[in-house]
Amino acid sequence: MLKAENAYRTITEVADLLQVPASVLRFWETQFYQIKPMKRMGRRYYQAEDVVLLARIRDYLYKEGFTIKGVQKRLRASKSSTTHSLEKDSSQKATDAFVQEITEIKTSLEDYLD
Repeated sequence: MLKAENAYRTITEVADLLQVPASVLRFWETQFYQIKPMKRMGRRYYQAEDVVLLARIRDYLYKEGFTIKGVQKRLRASKSSTTHSLEKDSSQKATDAFVQEITEIKTSLEDYLD
């Protein structure tokens, strides 16, 4: 069963969704000030927007070959060069892409288990 889109996700859930170790997510948190999960009793909880940002960082690093510094510059440049409405549009597109990716993962897992 999928969680609601606005539900908080644990670091383990996010790590599984993005197919990266939880330790990588904790490291990225130290390198990118934009990543600010809610912490409660020592546990991290991510909102959907956090997961979209993490997916974008993962893609920049692993798919496009950027360095950490390159991604930091890219995120700063995209933040300062876009207007608020454009950010909402790109955020919605990223959220839609994320939901599509999760749906595909769910389908493949269901096929595997059947």
